[in-house]
Amino acid sequence: MALTGTYERTVDDKGRVAVPKQLREAFTSRNATDEQGTTHLFVGPGNDQALVLYAPEDFDKLAQRMDASSSTRAEVLKYERFFFSRAEKVELDGQGRIRIPERLAAFAKLQRDVMLLGVRDHAEIWDKTLWTEFDQQHSARFDELAQAAFSRG
Repeated sequence: MALTGTYERTVDDKGRVAVPKQLREAFTSRNATDEQGTTHLFVGPGNDQALVLYAPEDFDKLAQRMDASSSTRAEVLKYERFFFSRAEKVELDGQGRIRIPERLAAFAKLQRDVMLLGVRDHAEIWDKTLWTEFDQQHSARFDELAQAAFSRG
């Protein structure tokens, strides 16, 4: 199941954010070996100062895709060093919250108000102000972006 939706959340004083039930269920359905429900996720740095959130199996698939990538191996290796050294396994507590590591919260400039976005095989966590700016800057280009996403070139 693809991860979808936009959810407004707050980061509490302990650096925790609640993962919406819809996203938790989608993560579980993508994680075929975990019938009891996903108990942990992987969070790491993403593009545009967002954080990425992966189910364990999707995180492994991402690593495999990088391993298979050979376009500019030196650049891929540098990216892997940055990404995997900063990524971290985070546990979901009984209330469906994860704790965002401080260094990742600083990377994404997370304040109290954040947005969680479902983005096909992962979720993203954005500072609400940064997401609003990104949305305003790029939403008018939706048709153009859709055309580029679906073109075969």
